Amino acid sequence: MSVSVLVCLAPGSEEIEAVTAIDLLVRAGVSVTTASVAGDGDLEIRCSRGVRILADAALVDVADNDFDAIVLPGGLKGAECFRDSPLLVETVRQNHFAGKIVAAICAAPALVLEYHDLFPIANMTGFPSLKDKISPSKWSDRRVMHDPRVNLLTSQGPGSAMEFTLKLIELLLGRPKAAEIAAQLVMSPGIYNFTDEGARE
Repeated sequence: MSVSVLVCLAPGSEEIEAVTAIDLLVRAGVSVTTASVAGDGDLEIRCSRGVRILADAALVDVADNDFDAIVLPGGLKGAECFRDSPLLVETVRQNHFAGKIVAAICAAPALVLEYHDLFPIANMTGFPSLKDKISPSKWSDRRVMHDPRVNLLTSQGPGSAMEFTLKLIELLLGRPKAAEIAAQLVMSPGIYNFTDEGARE
């Protein structure tokens, strides 16, 4: 069975987070669709540090497609663009209601998920300086936080993007596949590599 993921992009998205998610998911054999949330519909996305990424489609053209997960990279301006897009917010809401995985990193958990109260009950993390924008009852200091109750995966920033995406791969395809991809990456010592039998959330 083919596994598919929608990665949303907007002007100002954090390129490390976006490209890491796209790259590792493709390595794992996932079908990735990148969607532009730019207000003008432009498929060429200029990210937070000026890197340009060409999206596969405008979000309006793929929002109703069936994906196993949706990924929201961070970047302050990109997350604000997501926040201000009714289509993006509704797409996330519908994916959540359908039981799909919602994965958000860096500024996106605070500025999109929490701002619109898309997960009234959830454990989540995000960029540490935005901690005050997430309810204390939800906030976690973990670099990567998965709440299986609501199928929500969140993470803190560019430096945790590999761990974030490997966890998403585990959720989609199982621990052996996550371990296989981790083995290709020469992860930093001490970073969880999915090779042990202990459960990690």
